[in-house]
Amino acid sequence: MTDAQETAADTTLRTPEDGPPNGLPPAPVPLLEPREGIPEVIADQESLDAVVAAFAAGHGPVAVDAERASGYRYGQRAYLVQLRRAGAGTALIDPVGCPDLSALGDAIGDAEWVLHAATQDLPCLRDIGMVPARLFDTELAGRLAGFARVGLGAMVESVLGYALEKGHSAVDWSTRPLPEPWLRYAALDVELLVDLRDALEAELERQGKLEWARQEFEAIAAAPPPPPRKDPWRRTSGMHKVRRRRQMAVVRELWTARDLVAQRRDVSPGKVLSDAAIVEAALALPAGTRSLAALNGFGHRMGRRQLEQWQAAVDRARALPEAELPQPGQPVAGPPPPRAWADKDPAAAARLSAARAAVTALAERLGLPQENLITPDTVRRLCWEPPIEATADSVERALAAHGARPWQIEQVTPLLVAALTTGRAAKP
Repeated sequence: MTDAQETAADTTLRTPEDGPPNGLPPAPVPLLEPREGIPEVIADQESLDAVVAAFAAGHGPVAVDAERASGYRYGQRAYLVQLRRAGAGTALIDPVGCPDLSALGDAIGDAEWVLHAATQDLPCLRDIGMVPARLFDTELAGRLAGFARVGLGAMVESVLGYALEKGHSAVDWSTRPLPEPWLRYAALDVELLVDLRDALEAELERQGKLEWARQEFEAIAAAPPPPPRKDPWRRTSGMHKVRRRRQMAVVRELWTARDLVAQRRDVSPGKVLSDAAIVEAALALPAGTRSLAALNGFGHRMGRRQLEQWQAAVDRARALPEAELPQPGQPVAGPPPPRAWADKDPAAAARLSAARAAVTALAERLGLPQENLITPDTVRRLCWEPPIEATADSVERALAAHGARPWQIEQVTPLLVAALTTGRAAKP
């Protein structure tokens, strides 16, 4: 680390809202430079073996990041993995050339992994054999510490005093070879991640929230992979316009046909056929390719075979018997939408109103987002089906059953007991 970087890392932590000291105009923020230059991309087994040995011999936490090609390729696989560790430097690894990184994961398995927005990268890292036993999430740490802006660039600038290069986060990372400016951007993403971790840990300890953060990080590391979404076609953008069951069937058939094409071609589904075009076809129920071609999204650039392919999906939906048409809305596991509570169960609506007010007030006092204090879904479920007798013990057990961490249970239980028993928000 340079002298300037050491000075930045040692300064007192100030959030972006603090502004410059003494009312002075803000000083220019220096652009961060790679300490050892841009490393070569590792894309063969021999080079990967050397990286594994180097990172196994390194010391301290390991900064980890991954780049995907969302919006360009099918799925969420990693197309570049970046790591940095004291004693090992920075490594950029191509998971296309090195699809199995389990040996690297094992080599750093005992170390703490430092990630920013860990839940975004962990699925694609898991797919290539990298699973942390311990982690530190700098984005989540920033939320718990009360930062209003928790993007990596904003936090590195406000906490460490350096600006990260911008402009390459949404590029097509499946491009080969990767341009040098993109590699520079990728290397810088892990350049000061451990320094940021250290500063945030000190700030969380100062605020008395470090144990809270540790419990959150443990929960993320221990969480199993999420189950596949049921009826993912229902998440088509613009679906709220589709009200008839026959139209819903068209969305389902077109979505499924598009997904198969996208998977076969390894491209983003949106590049095959837009959500807007799917909804247009569902609303119009075209009887043939001529009618389909007149709709937005199926214009002159689409070839005859493509039109026939999409029309075949529409025809399948048109031919379905009534019994096989999708039902409107998904089966809801849990309470109904809160807007319906006043009619369905006025007492539950009063409990929810009181609980929300109490949680909001406590979150403001603690200086963190209310969804990090306790998830809104947990509050809704507890208020819709409260324990028969709302005591501290029964509420604690209910919260734990919904996945709340011990620190959350300790903070919100008194407030929720009051909301469940009186329907009035208690003072935090």
